Amino acid sequence: MKLLNYIAAFSLSLVSMLAFAQPVEEDYYQMVTIPAPEGVLLEVGGLATLPDGRVAISTRRGDVWMVENPYMRAGEVPRFTLFAQGLHESLGLAHYQNSLFTAQRGELTRLEDSNGDGMADVYETVFSWPLSGHYHEYSFGPKIDSEGNMYVTANVAFGNEEWWRGESRVKWRGWTMKISQDGEMTPWATGMRSPCGIGLIDGELFYDDNQGDWIGSGAIWHVKKGAFTGHPAGLKWSDEPNAPVEVNQETFYSTFDERRIKDDGRAIKPANIQNEKDPLTMVKARETFPEITLPAVWLPHAILGVSNSEILKDETNGGFGPFAGQVFVGDQGQSKIMRVALEKVNGEYQGVAFDFRSNFQSGVLRMAFGKDGSLFVGETNRGWGSAGPANSGFERLVWTGKVPMEMKTVKAKPDGFEIEFTRPVDIESAKNPASYVGQSFTYKYHSVYGSPTIQNESLKIRGVKVAEDGMSVRLVVDNLRPYFIHEINTPGVKSAEGALPVLHPRAYYTLNSIPDGIKLKDSELSMRPKTPVKKATPINKPKPVSTASNSVLSDEEVKPLLQKNTCSACHKMNMKVVGPSFKDIAKRRYSNERIVELIYSPEPENWPNYATPMAPMPQVPKDEAMKIAAWINSLRSGD
Repeated sequence: MKLLNYIAAFSLSLVSMLAFAQPVEEDYYQMVTIPAPEGVLLEVGGLATLPDGRVAISTRRGDVWMVENPYMRAGEVPRFTLFAQGLHESLGLAHYQNSLFTAQRGELTRLEDSNGDGMADVYETVFSWPLSGHYHEYSFGPKIDSEGNMYVTANVAFGNEEWWRGESRVKWRGWTMKISQDGEMTPWATGMRSPCGIGLIDGELFYDDNQGDWIGSGAIWHVKKGAFTGHPAGLKWSDEPNAPVEVNQETFYSTFDERRIKDDGRAIKPANIQNEKDPLTMVKARETFPEITLPAVWLPHAILGVSNSEILKDETNGGFGPFAGQVFVGDQGQSKIMRVALEKVNGEYQGVAFDFRSNFQSGVLRMAFGKDGSLFVGETNRGWGSAGPANSGFERLVWTGKVPMEMKTVKAKPDGFEIEFTRPVDIESAKNPASYVGQSFTYKYHSVYGSPTIQNESLKIRGVKVAEDGMSVRLVVDNLRPYFIHEINTPGVKSAEGALPVLHPRAYYTLNSIPDGIKLKDSELSMRPKTPVKKATPINKPKPVSTASNSVLSDEEVKPLLQKNTCSACHKMNMKVVGPSFKDIAKRRYSNERIVELIYSPEPENWPNYATPMAPMPQVPKDEAMKIAAWINSLRSGD
């Protein structure tokens, strides 16, 4: 009898635990690994779904594969057939009029199987461009518009001594090129540094870049002809007769300091100036050079990726879940995918970005939707480094049919934001202003590699109005700031059914323009009480810990600090990811104070085997940096 009572109690406890289990990404979007042929390392550089359902893959090693049955229906394994080989690091693939087009390092190439034997027998150069031979001169694309014009982007090189400084050594490095079917090239825009992701969204061209010199953080730009998107290397060619960009490099560098510093004849990498009184931003720079195009959406570094890649609109009409019409953005360094919702305000694009799906087996470089609405994901980490256990991967992301509790989108309003949810909210939790917290911030525009967040300011949330159907919330904010990124966090909001938390509770809205319209009256709002109330606890707020000078946080205690300050985005305890493991840092035997110095002013030359330099992080509070440093040093073995 006692045994039966024990079993019943255990079963009840298990049911209780399961009932309160927190939802995770995998509940809604599941990964299926597509096995590659034995001995083949795909290292996917390009991905295209063909009209007959096959998937074409180009690889960094120069091959193109055709994959039949990539959906693995009826338990069948996919069949890989070699279609082309000998290419020079193909980093993009598109299908158009029975041909495949790919950007090699130095040319746009058309591949065709003219005799129907399953292998390309036509390798045609559509257009070629020069190379200096620098390793960083990657070329990406193409994306093909409705008239058959193709868009290709070209990476800059780096300086020989100044390894951090982007250079355009040969023509059209740092540019977007528009190339016609008959091989006529039109320089389209410049300002690109490492433009891995290109997307045609509703017929308009977008691209993303990642953090580096003059690029404070990853972001997505809308690229009109003649745009200058910020990185000055490509301005070297703006005086060419067919270049559409007005500003030239000499004028730019005479206006904004390159900070070329030498000490005893050696170049010194410029460092972030802490506590800078009046830092230059892209908005301020645009006052001098109106040609500067601001990002439509910023992707905060180390939060929404470190090396942004493919841009892809969801045109599955709901086959991939509740986000039809939105844009998915890959990230190679963090091996994940983000989600972006764009809107036009006063004639220009802006919008919001969220996390979406993480933990791919290697760096996410390319994506393509399948015929069934699932998402094919091509991955690589060679030479770049990424989260995940593998050097490459080919996976398929499948919606389970369950609708997650998410912020579906955030839209700008004259007095704040409107948050639309995927499921009805619990009215009581949603109408409480304490259920929302946030901040606004921006980045520096300087020749330093990356930027900390600057001019951070907490959002002053005046009140909330919940729609009658519970599907949306108006959030009235007293201190909206144009040209700032607004982080909106919803830690207190729950779903009406099941009391589910928001799966990804942080949104990052780039507010380039505040729309006109009618503002809500205070009488329509649930207002923040005048008497003090207990604030909602942000999800990343660290638990109170001992402040004794000799105390060291436990692994569990330090985790919220690592998450809050985005350390865990690039570092793991035992594993090399984007940056070295915490245990490897501990082996260097730095003092706690030295680790704090390196948090604020990193020295990437100390870690030459890591492709992505760490950005300065002066926004980390000193006391938290010291606690993190002490914890890192506690990981030393044998002390």
